[in-house]
Amino acid sequence: MDLPALIVTARDAGASDLHLEAGLPPSARIRGRLQPMGAPLAARELLEAARDVVGEDRWPGFLERRSADVARNLGGVRCRVNALCTARGVGLAIRFLPTTQATLERLNLRSDLARLVEPHHGLVIVSGPTGSGKSSTLAALVQEVNLREARHIVTLESPIEYTLTPRQSFIRQREVGRDTPSFEQGLYDAMREDPDVLVVGELRDAETMRLTLSAAETGHLVLTTVHSSSTGEALQRIVGAFPAEIQAGIATQLADCLVGVVCQRLRFFPERNLRAPECEILMGSQPVKAMVRQGQFFKIPTALETGAADGCWTFTRYREWLERRTDWYLPSPEPAAREPVAREPEHGERAEPPRTPAGAPGRAPRRPVTTEPRDGVLEIPSSDEDLARILDELERRGE
Repeated sequence: MDLPALIVTARDAGASDLHLEAGLPPSARIRGRLQPMGAPLAARELLEAARDVVGEDRWPGFLERRSADVARNLGGVRCRVNALCTARGVGLAIRFLPTTQATLERLNLRSDLARLVEPHHGLVIVSGPTGSGKSSTLAALVQEVNLREARHIVTLESPIEYTLTPRQSFIRQREVGRDTPSFEQGLYDAMREDPDVLVVGELRDAETMRLTLSAAETGHLVLTTVHSSSTGEALQRIVGAFPAEIQAGIATQLADCLVGVVCQRLRFFPERNLRAPECEILMGSQPVKAMVRQGQFFKIPTALETGAADGCWTFTRYREWLERRTDWYLPSPEPAAREPVAREPEHGERAEPPRTPAGAPGRAPRRPVTTEPRDGVLEIPSSDEDLARILDELERRGE
């Protein structure tokens, strides 16, 4: 089995994920639906591929835990790979990662989400079901800080999905299992590393949640993700992860540091042939904080409906905005070939915006129409020309 070639084929077909299981054909998730690709896979071939992807150094840990998460570049495609044991043997769940830096514009998110990273302390939560693009949104928010301010950003991820290029900020990325043994240890270490912004890849257990809340309360801006289907459920899951006798205190702590919660799900737009996040946005206004402090999460939907002035959005209102939207970012089919390669600015150096060529904004420099006719034929260069200039030239020749 040629795993890199299979990944390239699935990526070129527009897949976001690829699932490999012994005895079954590969299945690619295209536009949200699974589609089989090719013949069933042999168990031995899949085992060898999994061992090669996980690596010999981490293979003993995989045999002990029966699963492993790694980020790899396979066939020129950056992937997040989850290797796992199943009833049929070893399986692989592969998520394709974009090669470009994630930004709010490229993800077709609202630009006012940048408000979430303007504070210098507090907690920002990105939530949603599995495969809804939470990591991409988190990376886009970090990139907003990176492009605007000189802050020290420390990330704790499992695994690292987006490799961030420092612009204005100083960035340290640490991978759980490789650079630190756990999220808990990484959070303890981060408190001694002078961070301004702390990114916690996922809140998985009560201890990680406790340390994350403490970091948000002690003068750091903390960004993290939670699995949930709504903003209210995300907050309730954090409080509910603790014993009943301390949940009131946790709710108070959460309310005091809350900046905002984004819950998203991906929606396919057939007319543009792309999927974009559909969001529910809850800002940490005073009424919202009062609800969280009192544990009244059932009132969150009302706060979303009445909090438009504070920047809150319900799924319904956000969907209506998407349907009216006209300024979509449409990814190029060959981004690597189309994007110019520029020198990476040093730390603290402001990146220069791309220079606009002479002529009309966003238009290539004009090349004059050929003035010498050849056999009465007007030669027009292959580049775009101003229609008025061509008509003027035709009239001048009397044609």
